[in-house]
Amino acid sequence: MSNVSPPPGEGGIPDASAQYVVGVDFGTLSGRAVVVRVRDGAELGSGVFDYPHAVLADSLPEAGSGVRLGVDWALQVPNDYRLVLAHAVPAAVRDAGIDPADVVGIGTDFTACTMVPTLGNGTPLNEVPGYANRPHAYVKLWRHHAAQPQADRINALAAERGEPWLPRYGGLISSEWEFAKGLQLLEEDPELYAAMDHWVEAADWIVWQLTGRYVRNACTAGYKGIYQDGQYPSADFLSALNPDFAGFVADKVAHRIGRLGEAAGTLSAQAAEWTGLPEGIAVSVGNVDAHVTAPAARAVAPGQMTAIMGTSTCHVMNGTELRGVPGMCGAVDGGILDGLWGYEAGQSGVGDIFGWFVNSGVPPQYHHDAAARGLGIHEYLTDLAAAQQIGQHGLIALDWHSGNRSVLVDHELSGVIIGQTLATKPEDSYRALLEATAFGTRTIIEAFNASGVPVTEFVAAGGLPRNRLLMQIYADVIGLPVRTVGTTQAPALGSAIHAAVAAGAYPDVHAAADVIGAAPADVYEPVAENVAAYNALFAEYTALHDYFGRGANGVMHRLKAIQRAALTGRSRDCSASGVPAGDATERAAAPGAGVSA
Repeated sequence: MSNVSPPPGEGGIPDASAQYVVGVDFGTLSGRAVVVRVRDGAELGSGVFDYPHAVLADSLPEAGSGVRLGVDWALQVPNDYRLVLAHAVPAAVRDAGIDPADVVGIGTDFTACTMVPTLGNGTPLNEVPGYANRPHAYVKLWRHHAAQPQADRINALAAERGEPWLPRYGGLISSEWEFAKGLQLLEEDPELYAAMDHWVEAADWIVWQLTGRYVRNACTAGYKGIYQDGQYPSADFLSALNPDFAGFVADKVAHRIGRLGEAAGTLSAQAAEWTGLPEGIAVSVGNVDAHVTAPAARAVAPGQMTAIMGTSTCHVMNGTELRGVPGMCGAVDGGILDGLWGYEAGQSGVGDIFGWFVNSGVPPQYHHDAAARGLGIHEYLTDLAAAQQIGQHGLIALDWHSGNRSVLVDHELSGVIIGQTLATKPEDSYRALLEATAFGTRTIIEAFNASGVPVTEFVAAGGLPRNRLLMQIYADVIGLPVRTVGTTQAPALGSAIHAAVAAGAYPDVHAAADVIGAAPADVYEPVAENVAAYNALFAEYTALHDYFGRGANGVMHRLKAIQRAALTGRSRDCSASGVPAGDATERAAAPGAGVSA
């Protein structure tokens, strides 16, 4: 049940004219804080802090002696998140020019599913003496896809047994989620699994750091933790996966669940010292970056799909009733807003794909020409691509460079570009990749429409909507107007909305969103002739999508297996020969794409 209090000035907190809340958005590569005025939602200041270790994709940091990671691993260092509290929050307060004493609440959101293995007091295992060189002791980021074999087994067993929770997730559990990653930990490092007291969503761990209290949030429990109708998968099911996994829920996962908008606790003295905020202010229950964005975008009515577009894209929307949508990430009662079914789908790579291409596929001359025009390389390629007619490049791409989250739910899939010739230019491939992500979104929308959950409005938030060509492509591909949100910090604003409710300034999230939520920015209308042109290309995309993604050709899975075997052999060779492994991090996000899902 949501926290319910009288409106400002009527028995709740005192007159809110000089009161503020702070929202903190923990993304893939950085954390961002925003200061918001309670009475009208004015964003007065912001601060950003880049994670010093970014994403660990090749090896552990120095403390881990350079231990190499396997294929599809993606880890982070949890102390980087504490540093966001110590740097971004004070910076936002300074930028706002307010008295910190006037801040009445703080809310946070996180990428998901991002998991932290901890001791009983919340200490991450990588900070326990002797564990810094153990990969499974670190945070497993949402884009950690190395648990795909475990996810495959979970899905096969659940389908065989007819587990009632499976249809709530479109028939497939993702390798990104709590159970697959937890099973991987057990099977690859059973000693560390035994030492772990709690398997904690980062969204809840950061609230634990702020309050000293561990409270699970209803959003990640439902979407990522397979918590449906008041229960998790049974011990009998877990035991059938692995006898030592039988106690996973009871011993590692189950905990008190807080509803969205409630106060998880109050700011501790330690966290007050980090942030510079008053000890004892309300700290809202944790949440996911995508799900807090819907209220920030004022897009919580059924049929309004909000896409949070950054390194990846998460699509969320509300519905009045439960429907099964093939390949969706989940349907959760109250997962976004109390009283409605919250639906989620997503694309594992969007801004990451554009960043990868710019970093690895654009010749130096393009960078030189962009600099000569005073443009970033993304802006320069966008200008060149915008001059093309639809289909002029002769290409079709599949947007699976980070696997497919929806609707295939298969992270062993990989990217494809069809049609390249010796005449293909970088701007051709760049535009084809922009279009591929739009085709992926249309595939998701069509799955919702076909399942009786109609998408009637499309709202784009995050960093990528600043690219006007991309937004017009999306409007033309999906055949719907695309509305962007009048804030560059939508998730942080959404967290501020939840903080205001937790502080008692508004009776519920819906009421707070009506006041604090951002007004619309731009609206991109579909152009009829462009829609027709993209219909033809989308048919080709769908043919490739089904050929490679639905079993006609398993080449992508075979190549992954060959790669994994080769890299495993290389890792053994390097270890035996004493070749040092440096700290490698992944910074592939496109400029302005610093919002993830």
